[in-house]
Amino acid sequence: MAKNNSIVSQFENLPWIVKLILALPALDIVWGIFRIIKGLTTNNLLLLIIGILWIVPGAAFGWIIDLVGVILTGHPFLA
Repeated sequence: MAKNNSIVSQFENLPWIVKLILALPALDIVWGIFRIIKGLTTNNLLLLIIGILWIVPGAAFGWIIDLVGVILTGHPFLA
């Protein structure tokens, strides 16, 4: 699990502009995968479910929520 924790910390420490680019359409799937990994490493079932839903049905509108979240707070919504 140490490797997953390092992945989570690496994503959380990304520069703002990289987070913004990853929140764009088609690239936002990265944040869905990040939510799944973070949910697994922290044993957070809600975050795991949100990550799964972010990939499949959330791809249509999830990127908008993440884009606004990164612009306003510096990190994606619920990540």
